[in-house]
Amino acid sequence: MQEPPAPHGPPAFDRIRDRTAVLNQLMLSAVVLALTVIVAVTPFPGSYGLFFAGALGTLFVAGVTLVVPWNRIALWWMALIPLADMVAVAVLRMSSPYAGFALLWIFPAMWLAGTFGAIGLLTGVATMLGLFALMVLADPMHNDSYITFLFPMVVLAVSATVYLVARRSAAQRSLLDKQADVLANALERTRRQEQEVTEVLDAVDFGVMRIDVDGTIAVTNEAHGRLQQSLDRGQGAAGAVAYQDDGVTPLPPGELPLARALRGEAFDGQLVWFGDPSGPRRVLSVTARRLTASSGDDIGAIVVSREVTAEMTALRARDELVASVSHELRTPLTSILGYLDLVVDDPTVPEGARHRLEIAERNAERLLGIIADILAASRAHRDLSAQLPINPVYVDVATVVRAAVESLQPGSAERGVRIDSSGVTSVHARVDPLRLRQVMDNLIANAIKYNHPDGAVVITTARPADEVVIDVHDTGVGLAASDRERLFQRFYRGRAVRGTGMTGTGLGLAISREIVRAHGGDITVCSELGVGSTFTVRLPAAASRE
Repeated sequence: MQEPPAPHGPPAFDRIRDRTAVLNQLMLSAVVLALTVIVAVTPFPGSYGLFFAGALGTLFVAGVTLVVPWNRIALWWMALIPLADMVAVAVLRMSSPYAGFALLWIFPAMWLAGTFGAIGLLTGVATMLGLFALMVLADPMHNDSYITFLFPMVVLAVSATVYLVARRSAAQRSLLDKQADVLANALERTRRQEQEVTEVLDAVDFGVMRIDVDGTIAVTNEAHGRLQQSLDRGQGAAGAVAYQDDGVTPLPPGELPLARALRGEAFDGQLVWFGDPSGPRRVLSVTARRLTASSGDDIGAIVVSREVTAEMTALRARDELVASVSHELRTPLTSILGYLDLVVDDPTVPEGARHRLEIAERNAERLLGIIADILAASRAHRDLSAQLPINPVYVDVATVVRAAVESLQPGSAERGVRIDSSGVTSVHARVDPLRLRQVMDNLIANAIKYNHPDGAVVITTARPADEVVIDVHDTGVGLAASDRERLFQRFYRGRAVRGTGMTGTGLGLAISREIVRAHGGDITVCSELGVGSTFTVRLPAAASRE
């Protein structure tokens, strides 16, 4: 919004006009006063009356200049002052034509040229030449000399120089004014942007802190202050006691997020527990990012902190629920396995039924193993990874894959999904066959479950270089790019998968990847939404039984 004009005092340019008029007139008046003193104390070859008349005229004009409020009248009225000075200088010259008083015309001529531009230049020079010509022609002792022609040219040259300098100064002043406007606009935009950034930072619910390279905290938002005050209130004057992400191991002061950021470290999502384990606690997730100048130099860091107490509490509650449910499932499964053992050992059971019961028994045993893994994963959640026991032996991977295919054939036939295992060839690796079977069961079961009716599942094995590669390809619903990024997280189920109506815990792929990585390998996925997916298991190959 534009500010109103100041209630007191003239504008800046009017005050400059006043000063210009006074200074120009005082310079001429000072010279005339000095000449007056010289004339008064030395013999003067001329008319004293005309000299003092011209001098008094100059001083009178100076007095008028001092009392007239030039800031309140039009600029062109000021031109009367140098014109009156020219007349007064003409009287001075008439008092002694050869004393050189005509040089005083330079002062009003310069004033007119510098203040009024080209019009002032022409007016001053024309007035001076007219007065000079009249006095030369009226002089009864008219004597042409070089000074008669040199003087007008000198005045013209000086006036033109003053005019050009004034024009150049005006151009530079205009350029400076434009640059000042540009800088003022840039400063205003910067202030607006700074205000917007401040408002945005204060509106978010996570703390943001800007640290300079020397360790000075330059910027913090309101959320950071609220978090700090909350921690201080909860822990008293002694400060908050910090623990590592497991919630029980004390965190050394040098490993606190702020201390790490001050050391120049960058990290993502460091979990810090505050408060005694036996009382109320707060959990912060802290991330630090280094800032780099255009030259590549480190200029500090941004530290973002977010309270995740509710999320961590929910995760622990979920793990406790999963562990409780899994524990309750072990008892009936153990009973089922016991009765299956009795039925399988009964000699009166037909051979065909015995074979099916053995398959059911093996699957019940695997289900019991999966429940044990879920319990282990829940117990190990503080370490963010399940410590699954691995007992590797030298095996033919193809045998494990074909056994998994055989056990899942009834389910695939029921859904009308064809399993093609013709590409499964003999490849050897040192793996835990039970764990690898768990991985294959999960991958093939998923490929059947999330496939289309009359779809296909193609399984192949290969040994390129020093690794064993198992591919499980399906023609199912596929996965979106956003789902692929989180597919191996615990309890995560893709949106396309959820849309099928199929139930699942979201643990199978997470546990499968942990099993494969425990063997020194990895699982990757290549998928296209609506087309299908290919899960690839890579394991270190074994050259021999040794």
